[in-house]
Amino acid sequence: MATRNNGPETGRTPAGRFAAGNPGRPKGARHKATVAALALLDGQAQALTQRAVELALAGDTTALRLCLERLVPPRKDAPITFTMPAMQCAADTAKAAGAVVDAVAAGELTPAEGAAVMGLVDAFRKALETSDLESRLAALEARQ
Repeated sequence: MATRNNGPETGRTPAGRFAAGNPGRPKGARHKATVAALALLDGQAQALTQRAVELALAGDTTALRLCLERLVPPRKDAPITFTMPAMQCAADTAKAAGAVVDAVAAGELTPAEGAAVMGLVDAFRKALETSDLESRLAALEARQ
């Protein structure tokens, strides 16, 4: 069985873990290839951008896609519309959760959209519970 070579000279603790402050690449340090590429491109951003636009206007589909992706990035999410009851109390959250499940089952919402809305419903429920507990605690403290 091989023995571990641990100790301060290896930067490891006696248990074999890296010690705090272990030397390595400093935060924010860049790879040599990245630094070299940035040095080559330094001062050329405007000319490169202009050339990409010219190629796109001339019909180069790759350049066109590159330009459009910068102008109009893909949407991360979109608003959704479906019927959901108003939520005023904790009991209403059960009705809202049922409406979300029904909307997913009917195809009005995707499962991912349903999960996101359920997260909002659950957050609302937790906020109601916290508010209720706070008011109950205040009432108990007022009695004493």
